[in-house]
Amino acid sequence: MTQTVPRRVLPLIVLSQFAGTSLWFAVNAVMPDLQQAWGLPATAVGTLTSAVQLGFVAGTLVFALLMVADKFSPSRVFMACALLGALANAATLWIGGSFGLLLALRFAVGFLLAGIYPVGMKIAASWYRQGLGAAMGVLIGALILGTALPHGLRALVGEGGGSLLPSWQSVVLGVSLLAAAGGLLTGLFVPESPWLQRGARITPAALHLIWSDRKLRASVFGYFGHMWELYSYFVLVPLIVGLRWTGSAQSAAAFFIIAAGFIGCVGGGLLVRRWGSARVAQRQLAISGACCLLAPLMLQAPDALFLGWLLLWGLTVSGDSPQFSTLTAQNAPPAAVGSVLTFVNCIGFAISVLSIELFVAALPHASLAVLLPLLGLGPMVGLWMFRPLSRLPYRAPRS
Repeated sequence: MTQTVPRRVLPLIVLSQFAGTSLWFAVNAVMPDLQQAWGLPATAVGTLTSAVQLGFVAGTLVFALLMVADKFSPSRVFMACALLGALANAATLWIGGSFGLLLALRFAVGFLLAGIYPVGMKIAASWYRQGLGAAMGVLIGALILGTALPHGLRALVGEGGGSLLPSWQSVVLGVSLLAAAGGLLTGLFVPESPWLQRGARITPAALHLIWSDRKLRASVFGYFGHMWELYSYFVLVPLIVGLRWTGSAQSAAAFFIIAAGFIGCVGGGLLVRRWGSARVAQRQLAISGACCLLAPLMLQAPDALFLGWLLLWGLTVSGDSPQFSTLTAQNAPPAAVGSVLTFVNCIGFAISVLSIELFVAALPHASLAVLLPLLGLGPMVGLWMFRPLSRLPYRAPRS
């Protein structure tokens, strides 16, 4: 008897992924409030974001090496990490302005996100062995939407906040409650797939494969170029928007610009059948790179053109993410896919830390018109390395 996938599975995983990953930028969305309330330095946003990224790298390695999602039910691992991540995020309200404790909490949130984002992907892959490409676009789109959500909550809460809590505390607590609810959704209502397979042990030999295999190297270095740009762009969006708008309008604009990546991920997934993952990734990376280079002109443009530029950038800077993941998985040897994806994700997020630290440190010394084109270095290098894949003819799958 052929077993079908319950209709509720993908919507529940998507909602849980969206809710859980809202933890990622929960503090970034309220950074102006924290800087005012706690006297944090201007560079705090970069340091705190890097702490989350480094926590994610450490968590990814630990979860993979210990094979946590193979020894325990992935749905329960997802739930536990979402609940603990929600608690770590909510603890921001109780640390009395200590920057050191806030750094530790953000690292912990990043570590626990390694049990949310990759494990959510594993759950989806176990159910959707066919049509994973389209599901991947929706799932990574949910991650991007979750990343944008705290900015949207900050816009809804407004300047004064609620009657019980200041605005920044309402946002942090709201994100924690949402993440906890997302964890419970998956843990309680997403059953274990009958096709779930145990992953292979992580092997350092995958590092050699990444460089020695021509096609794999192309997809991986395209992804690395993408990661140089992606998270630094997320950090800088509120500052760019702040050149035109402040307060709730600034938060709302930041939300829609980052959330545009959801359309890029889902739309890119729909275009894959016609163009193939390589061309979709290449074109989105090229457009986002062009948006970097156009920054000096667009920063002086009228409001409508300025906002359109940022929306296009937000759409394409994230939209290639699912295709890079798909290409890397397709080009890696089947026995080494888990190892390759683990190391590629860790290196990619380490690159994002370097990029964030460099750009935030440079902000007091250079204008955005000078700095933003430098984000384009990542897409330029990525496109150059990606050439072996972009030259291959695409053959549409048979229906």
